[in-house]
Amino acid sequence: MAEDLRSELEKHLQSLNIQTTCVEHPPVFTVEEMMPHLQDVSGAVTKNLFLKDKKKKGLWLVSARHDRQVNLNDLAKKLGVGSGNLRFADEAAMLEKLKVGQGCATALALLFDKDQSVKLVLDRDLVEGGHEMVYFHPMTNAATMGLRPDDLLRFLKETGHEPVLESFE
Repeated sequence: MAEDLRSELEKHLQSLNIQTTCVEHPPVFTVEEMMPHLQDVSGAVTKNLFLKDKKKKGLWLVSARHDRQVNLNDLAKKLGVGSGNLRFADEAAMLEKLKVGQGCATALALLFDKDQSVKLVLDRDLVEGGHEMVYFHPMTNAATMGLRPDDLLRFLKETGHEPVLESFE
């Protein structure tokens, strides 16, 4: 299934004339497992957290630079959902909305969130930090795909997901 979704994603990116680079690697479930495979890439590698707001039941995908700390309480306050109200969403919700499971969360999966029910929080540094490329899993945790920050924004706009830009330390 992941291969079909990856192929659909790649076709969509091609239709937008978005150039990508890809590094194939064994399946990885953490940033620590992934980084040894990405030593030769130039740009920003991301980590992605799929969260829910326990009060409003909203879904959030947070994409930040892999070396940034994401404090859920601080982020909840910034997003106006109240401190302590952001939690990790369960895998079933991620499979339903983004078509990916644990270890595969990625902003590129927003292509499959057809009703735009997932809000994206994007690390401001990914698009304003002067990176040549930003890297995400392409619907599978057995590869990492790079694209230019401007192309990422274009892709997101095309899927109907206007990112909320936040700074993470």
